[in-house]
Amino acid sequence: MKIAIIAAVAKNGVIGRSTGEMPWHSSEEFRHFKSTTLGFPVIMGRKTFESLGKPLKGRLNIVLSRQENYDPGNEVKVMRSLQQAYDFCRDSNYEKIFVIGGGYIFPEGMKDADEMIISVMDFNAEGDVCFPEIKESEWKLASSEKRNGFEVFHYERRDS
Repeated sequence: MKIAIIAAVAKNGVIGRSTGEMPWHSSEEFRHFKSTTLGFPVIMGRKTFESLGKPLKGRLNIVLSRQENYDPGNEVKVMRSLQQAYDFCRDSNYEKIFVIGGGYIFPEGMKDADEMIISVMDFNAEGDVCFPEIKESEWKLASSEKRNGFEVFHYERRDS
């Protein structure tokens, strides 16, 4: 099973606010996110899920929460840890899964990910949650593609 991270990051590294919201709206970047993740499970933290307002259609939504009785509804699977989510997806024979945020989930997900698809927006943003550093010793840039308002960078894990 391939584990991928997908994120939109401002030029200054900001991905959001601690309240769970994104400090910008980019229709084109959302379309890129949707077309990339459609049909695959998406794993996210509770704040990220709640900021969306509803489950993402066409994808199995897995929400990580340590709250004992957290129940966002039938369309969503709640897991207690990233490892539990990975195990569930592996047991369900998914060939690829996406870790989509947020600030607490990305650093842990980067330890296990095979690839990262990072949209770097063409602006700085105000926020208090940043994407972790992408270490050149662990990741190599496989490709990049300039889009309207952002650039998509595709990273692959370096062989150890």
